[in-house]
Amino acid sequence: MPKILIEDWSLIPFREAWTRQEQYVREIQQGIRSSTLIFCEHPSVLTIGREGGEHHVTVDPDVLAMQGIEVIPINRGGDITAHNPGQLIGYPLFNLSEFREDLHWFLRSIEDITIQVLEEYGISSGRVDGKTGVWIENERKICAIGLHCSRWVTSHGFALNVYNDLSIFETIIPCGIPDKEVTSISNEVGNMIDMEDLKEKCRKAYYEYFK
Repeated sequence: MPKILIEDWSLIPFREAWTRQEQYVREIQQGIRSSTLIFCEHPSVLTIGREGGEHHVTVDPDVLAMQGIEVIPINRGGDITAHNPGQLIGYPLFNLSEFREDLHWFLRSIEDITIQVLEEYGISSGRVDGKTGVWIENERKICAIGLHCSRWVTSHGFALNVYNDLSIFETIIPCGIPDKEVTSISNEVGNMIDMEDLKEKCRKAYYEYFK
């Protein structure tokens, strides 16, 4: 049996997913649920991590409200980012005591897996010194990562741009970094990506990495 379970919540509002995450985390802490990786997508929303602030929102809140885009401060690490349909969200709710009690190692593991999966699409990616996430040519961010950890159980996770509308990132300074671009898998390869195929690649990679 694999050490981790994987669930797909499909398209789900951010606040609903956050509530469900917190319930799963409590169950993992109580030992009544295994470590679980959640895949999902969110309707358009901006989330601000502990190192961020609303000063990195570049559009008037009233304009965002008219577009139905909520701005939500949350308890993950990192700065501000955007989510919308066509972006693969991964929430690894893992008991690190079963793997390694090292949050830095876990974050780098998520980066490693993402880099590996992108290679299957012919995309060469990597890290940028001093920054989290996965980047193309050190200039274009394709995957944002922000984690929270309580009693060695993680929550929140990664946001991998697949074929989502990247114009949403024009409403913010992504991750608080003004001089870098944002990209997606579809942008890099020049065609539409099958989300279910991507999820299957990610499933295999996570099962293999955390076996």
